Amino acid sequence: MSDMHLVHQRWTDTKVLMEPIRKGFGRGLKSAGEKDENVVAACADLTDSTQMHLFKEAFAERFVEIGVAEQNLVTVGAGLAAMGKIPFVSSYAAFSPGRNWEQIRTTICLNDQPVNIIGSHAGVSVGPDGATHQMLEDITLMRALPNMTVIAPGDSIEAEKATVALAKYKKPSYMRLAREGTAIISTDKTPFEIGKAYIYTQGSDMTIIATGTMTYQALLASEMLFKQGIDAEVIHCPTIKPLDAATILRSVKKTKLVITAEEHQVNGGLGGAISEFLGEHYPVPMRRVGVRDKFGQSGKPEELLEEYGLTAKHITFTAVKLHEEAR
Repeated sequence: MSDMHLVHQRWTDTKVLMEPIRKGFGRGLKSAGEKDENVVAACADLTDSTQMHLFKEAFAERFVEIGVAEQNLVTVGAGLAAMGKIPFVSSYAAFSPGRNWEQIRTTICLNDQPVNIIGSHAGVSVGPDGATHQMLEDITLMRALPNMTVIAPGDSIEAEKATVALAKYKKPSYMRLAREGTAIISTDKTPFEIGKAYIYTQGSDMTIIATGTMTYQALLASEMLFKQGIDAEVIHCPTIKPLDAATILRSVKKTKLVITAEEHQVNGGLGGAISEFLGEHYPVPMRRVGVRDKFGQSGKPEELLEEYGLTAKHITFTAVKLHEEAR
């Protein structure tokens, strides 16, 4: 059990620290570069925004600025991987994989090249940038690809760990990052392993499975539910593909009810992955919290999260309704 096994009052009673998840990636990439000289990086003219500047400043000879050419970005990454390097390629998620999915499919996944694709500024919390830049379909796109691993860290600390782990992973991977400050919900000692999910709060009445920025909201929701007499177990699922089937199934067999939560379309994302898995192995009543077949829009991050139902309040409402229906 991780050191994040929480009591139900932990988050509502405590002022949490906030940091953009992408900053953890920047630190992790620099650290990975220090550990292995084969780690290289390329960016599509968004070096500061994606936090790749830390690597560029430390290892200028191992960094390539591709420019606004996302198709070239991933094909260069595939070539570097074929030559024995460990490439990280970054852009906004709206452009990579949004603009270059076919090149990712053909040059990276089809050839099973260990390129680490970083999609930053994902979700509606990008805010005023609007629908064109609010990528809500990337998990769906990437988990459909054979050989691809898909990761959505819950905070900046986990993003740093995930980046270091990906440098040793040697498989095609995609990691999505948020732009805005996100609650820090883990510590340096909290375990992280690619392919693993973690129980952050134990419960017996239902299972809430969340990923990325929504894990914090799930933790808040678990406290709200506890005060209403519903004991919810919260699973943080940073690796969406491959799923940690054992952890998920063990929890769901205990609780018999499931809620998923993600800052992404409900179609094909974490909720889709969990639905597919449980539909084949252990069907139970389930509801998905996420964006429901809509594009984003311009606005303040907090306004958009409320508008699209991506808050603890909405998770709680959905969970209470599901619990009542299952009685």
